[in-house]
Amino acid sequence: MERTLILLKPDAVSQKLCGKVIARFEEAGFTIRGCKMTQLTPEILAEHYAHIAKFPFYPDVEEFMKSTPVIALVLEGEGIIEKMRGMLGVTDCLQAPPGTIREQWGSKEEGKNKMCNIAHASDSAEAAEVEIKRFFASEELFDY
Repeated sequence: MERTLILLKPDAVSQKLCGKVIARFEEAGFTIRGCKMTQLTPEILAEHYAHIAKFPFYPDVEEFMKSTPVIALVLEGEGIIEKMRGMLGVTDCLQAPPGTIREQWGSKEEGKNKMCNIAHASDSAEAAEVEIKRFFASEELFDY
């Protein structure tokens, strides 16, 4: 069993899509092991997005990710990282395949289509381990 971190981004929260997105995850057979709403700080965002913090577009990403609280989830399932990335579709909503979460609900507006894309998902088992620890204390994760 694998675990992944999902962040339902401000566009999912403001459009009231969180329940629909989470329902898709559960219908796919994934198990919620942790869930909370949190307001992201500049410090946590700088750590989480360290790989893009040097780019000129980073301030826009930070501003967007602070614009509303986000919902952080830890989901578990067989091969979840690869399956989740398939469910979400590629980062660019304009390029996401039909039926994916980002194609269905992500921004189609040029300039926002890569940022306002409903959710972040870990891209590897190694990243998931680091990201889960960044957003969740061990006592906030549940096995049942």
